[in-house]
Amino acid sequence: MAARTISASATAALAWSSRPASTLLSGARPVLCRRRLPASVSAPVLATGTPFLSSSLPTAPSSSTPLSSSQQARYSSHSPMGPPSGKQRKKVTIGTLRSLYAKNEPITMITAHDFPSALVADNSGMDMVLVGDSLAMVALGMEDTSEVLVEEMLLHCRSVARATKAAFTVGDLPMGSYEIGPEQGLETAIRFIKQGRVQAVKLEGGREMAPTIHKITSAGIPVLAHVGLTPQRQNALGGFKVQGKTAGGALRVLEDALAVQDAGAFAVVLEAVPAEIARIVTEKLDIPTIGIGAGNACSGQVLVQVDMTGNFPPGRFLPKFVKQYGDVWAEAQQAVEAYRADVKSRAYPAPEHTYPMPQEELDMFANAVEQSPHLQKRRSS
Repeated sequence: MAARTISASATAALAWSSRPASTLLSGARPVLCRRRLPASVSAPVLATGTPFLSSSLPTAPSSSTPLSSSQQARYSSHSPMGPPSGKQRKKVTIGTLRSLYAKNEPITMITAHDFPSALVADNSGMDMVLVGDSLAMVALGMEDTSEVLVEEMLLHCRSVARATKAAFTVGDLPMGSYEIGPEQGLETAIRFIKQGRVQAVKLEGGREMAPTIHKITSAGIPVLAHVGLTPQRQNALGGFKVQGKTAGGALRVLEDALAVQDAGAFAVVLEAVPAEIARIVTEKLDIPTIGIGAGNACSGQVLVQVDMTGNFPPGRFLPKFVKQYGDVWAEAQQAVEAYRADVKSRAYPAPEHTYPMPQEELDMFANAVEQSPHLQKRRSS
């Protein structure tokens, strides 16, 4: 049987879809245009009798009728992750953070490394989101932070920035992108603002990084400093060790914090220092401290999202300061295992997961296959 030709209603739909873009706006919703098929080309037919040109091509509405949600054309079979429901928060700015600090209200901060993790962080009301170089391990499978490149960080910064409509977003400058000198640091920071679309940058180091921090902040780019345990320098520190456990070490942490404050940093991360030292440092500074393994006297706290949500296999080492608030790994594994079992048993996909076809159309298709010499030849070969 010959393939079914395009009906009159289909021809009308095609003619409508090839109109100029300026005439396709009825109401406020734009319509995805389709390319006109040659007259000699037939098209598969939907149950409605119109040709199936995409996964959801709508029938042609009148020029005065706006498209309903069910009529809107989709670009693919996979819907992009839409924004979560709920009232949109005001954008957190440097001014917001200073106000929280002045009120002695703790600043909440968490890491994110892609759009979904940033979206949940932003929707959960986090004040700050850090695209930390810890993504080297938790997202890219690297051994430590020294491996991650500027281009990789920028890719993840852009992904996170698309989701953080309210949270103040900070990008972590990776090892090797700012240590050579202030000019290099400024050049990298500019890339993070322009290409990474973050609002501030973070870099590790105290007194020795003060000139670089001053250079970057003088150009109008906010800097979040980082002292105490600085993971990018773990080789020089003898590993991931607590800093400031001696009087001399504690004094160096305080001097580093004061130096980055004087250089213009808007806040400073204190990592892996005794809580008593972090409290004294916080009291001596005029900018917020963001603690991670530094006790609860800091002006705010930050954790790696993968750590605190439990998105890792059992037996993985966790630092002492991490509190696990969830078990994402177990939930995900249970879901994937259930999916695998359903596929193996053919329980999935069930009829409700498939697209129906009119029996008449199915009979026509089967008849066409049976009568096609080409298909018969292929079947017997």
